[in-house]
Amino acid sequence: MAPLHEMDQALASQLIDVRRNLHREPELAYEEFRTTEKLREWLTIANIRILDLPLETGLIAEIGQGNGPIVAIRCDIDALPVEEQTELAFASEIPGRMHACGHDFHTAVILGAALLLKEHESELPGRVRVLFQPAEETGHGAERVLASGGLKDVAAIFGLHNSPDLPTGAFGTRTGALTAGVDRFEITVKGVGAHAATPEKGVDTIVTAAQMITMLQTIVSRQNNSLEPVVLSVTRIHGGFTWNVLPERVELEGTVRTYNEEIRRHIPIQMTRIIEGIAAGAGAEAQLHWYPGPPATVNHGKWADFAKAVALDAGYDVHELPLQMGGEDFSFYLQQIPGAFVNIGTGPAYALHHPRFDVDEAAILPAAKYFASLAERALAELQEKA
Repeated sequence: MAPLHEMDQALASQLIDVRRNLHREPELAYEEFRTTEKLREWLTIANIRILDLPLETGLIAEIGQGNGPIVAIRCDIDALPVEEQTELAFASEIPGRMHACGHDFHTAVILGAALLLKEHESELPGRVRVLFQPAEETGHGAERVLASGGLKDVAAIFGLHNSPDLPTGAFGTRTGALTAGVDRFEITVKGVGAHAATPEKGVDTIVTAAQMITMLQTIVSRQNNSLEPVVLSVTRIHGGFTWNVLPERVELEGTVRTYNEEIRRHIPIQMTRIIEGIAAGAGAEAQLHWYPGPPATVNHGKWADFAKAVALDAGYDVHELPLQMGGEDFSFYLQQIPGAFVNIGTGPAYALHHPRFDVDEAAILPAAKYFASLAERALAELQEKA
């Protein structure tokens, strides 16, 4: 990246201050009241209008005039229930809360893009909706934004995530599926408690649950097309309270990830068949509770290619990303609005959600300038095709 000019340095410093301000006071999903107040204040100072929408947290601003096309750029604003261990001078001041996924970085980037777009608002061939979305970590914040009507008439939408797997100055995206659909499940196994010395007098839920865990893996290895990526992980087991009693109840919890919607719909059916069959054979009972999350994030080819072309012009080292098994509720927008989700390199660091996670703040200004350019050029593209 080229050296910063004086005006760039001032904006970079401002956006770094924004990021650090947010980092000190992280707020969890649906609790981002102070974060929303800060954003409202910063946007108001910049004379950027804020839409009146039924959102308790998060907000949408708009830049531009007239009846031309509308493009949206989106960031997420919520933090995680993680105890920070970075020892940064601006580390979280709220115990058990941390911006361990870089949403503070995302917010600073998109706020910066809004400030840049505002500088030549009268020249825009349309309007840009600037979306500061709550509750991404729940997987359902995007649905609330869509329900608010704040993205009505938007013709294209773009979003970002920082990537500790890409160096600063690198950019990545891909056409088609990028992140997986994310579903959560719970399994309840009920049997008959007994003394550990006389298991024949009970129905052993521990052994039954263990057989279920093993057999559930055959859904991936034996019941689905091996060419289709699927992950089924049991991540929590809870049963029993002491060493010499067989518990009456065991709970399992986990997640399923896949890009294929047909497979996604069929997996709970396969799981139910397995757990009920094993339970019946043991004389126990089992029930599956299925909690659907966001679908796969599927980029539209035109806009993914467009985003890459703008990134090349901005001086980024552009990468074709591999499929990712992580989830992202930006997927809900892409089901209704054409667009693309991209990754911005923030340098080698601890993984997302790690208590020592951090970003390279030198990546903030280039990303802000990129998203301002992306939005403006997308408006011009849409205007030309109209």
